Amino acid sequence: MKHTRIQISLSVDVESDCPPYLETVRGIEQGLPALLSLLAERGVTGTFFVTGQIARDFPRAVEAIVSAGHELGCHGDTHRNFRHLSAGETRRELDAATRALRTFASPFAFRAPYLDFPEAYLKFLPQYGMDRDSSLGRYKPAHWRSLAGPLEIAGVRRVPVSLTSSMLRLPGGATRLLLGMCSSPVVLFVHPWEFVDWRRTQLRLDCRFNTGEIALACLRRVIEAFQARQAVFLPISAV
Repeated sequence: MKHTRIQISLSVDVESDCPPYLETVRGIEQGLPALLSLLAERGVTGTFFVTGQIARDFPRAVEAIVSAGHELGCHGDTHRNFRHLSAGETRRELDAATRALRTFASPFAFRAPYLDFPEAYLKFLPQYGMDRDSSLGRYKPAHWRSLAGPLEIAGVRRVPVSLTSSMLRLPGGATRLLLGMCSSPVVLFVHPWEFVDWRRTQLRLDCRFNTGEIALACLRRVIEAFQARQAVFLPISAV
């Protein structure tokens, strides 16, 4: 019997720290280098969805992402919620973001902040060279109706996220159980700020628990488990 290897896409939302609660960038300065080091050690490449603002403010960080062989994706320009933007404002966000990102590489994939992107705006993405959208979450009840419909709209293929990032920081047994329930392709995402220790802060619980070195160890465990199963790691544009 022929067995199909699991496809997994590891993605990273590169933004300021835990928006909208903080405006600091410790994740870019401390968490991102640690994450890139882990991925290089394990030989894994993925898709980094970067905001235009981060690309302008931290060009060396984006250069490090691209030079390591990772795919560059678009995460909006200023991490505003597209649900609250008009069509004109959305196009201006996309234009500013892609202009900033093209300094480093052309983005083919898009993920909206807060995984919230109106379906009516999908038609704008090809105008900026993007034919993949990863703004749906299989774990979000509000998205289930969209997931039951066509996943290719207006020339854009939708690549849903399998689990929210905080679930990867649960104790090992719980994470294995949740990942075991995911069908291929498995699309995971994390944020650089999760690899900074926020445990002693007053942030919302899901933003602070098991952060820092613990989060890095949890991600290592997830990657190693998929590699042991001979999973194929792919960028979002190849899923």
